[in-house]
Amino acid sequence: MAASTSTDSVADRIVAAATTEFARHGIAGARIERIAKAARTSKERVYAYFRSKEELYRHVAGRELSALAEATQIDPTDLPGYAGRVHDYLSRHPERQRLMMWGQLELAPGQALPGDPVRQSMLRKTEKLRQAQEAGHLDPSWAPEDILMFTSQVATSWVLQADLVPAGQEREAFIAARRAAIVAAVQRMFPATSAPDTTRPR
Repeated sequence: MAASTSTDSVADRIVAAATTEFARHGIAGARIERIAKAARTSKERVYAYFRSKEELYRHVAGRELSALAEATQIDPTDLPGYAGRVHDYLSRHPERQRLMMWGQLELAPGQALPGDPVRQSMLRKTEKLRQAQEAGHLDPSWAPEDILMFTSQVATSWVLQADLVPAGQEREAFIAARRAAIVAAVQRMFPATSAPDTTRPR
C-alpha cells in the first residue's frame, strides 16, 4: 500500500518527483532511477514506499484527480459552468492532463485495482448526475455515464492543443473564445438550470 505523504518528507519528495517524471515520460518511459535522484533518495527507498512503478503512478494519478475534483466541483445543475472550470484548471496545468492520459494509454483496460481513484471518481460523479436526473435537473434519457464522458471530453478538447493556440497578443482572446465555445456546447447538450457563465473566471 502507498505510504501516507502528510508527514513524511521523503515520501513527499518521491511523489513530487514522480509527478513530474510521469507527466513527461508516461509510465513505461518513466525511470525509478530518475525519480529517486530528483527526490534525493535511493531506488530502494522508493520501492520501500511503493512496491512498483505502476503503484506509484496510481498513487500520483489519484492525487492529481482529487486536486482536479476539488478545484472544479461538479455541479449537475450547471454542467456548462463545470466544463468551463475544468477547461480553466487544465489549461493552467496541462502537465496534469498529460499525466492522466498516460494511464489511459498504458494501463491494461479492465484491470483497475479495488478502490481505483479514477473509477471511484467516475462512480461518485455519475451518482450525482443520476440524482440530478431524478430531481428533474437533467434530461433522464441520457445515461449518466454518457453525460459525464461527453462533458469531460468537450471540456478538455483544447487543453493539449498548444500548437494551435496563437502566441502574442492574440493568445488570450483565442483561449477566451475557446472557453466560451466549450461552455456553449455543453449548454446545448445539457442546459443549466440557470444561465451559464461564459466569461473567464474572475
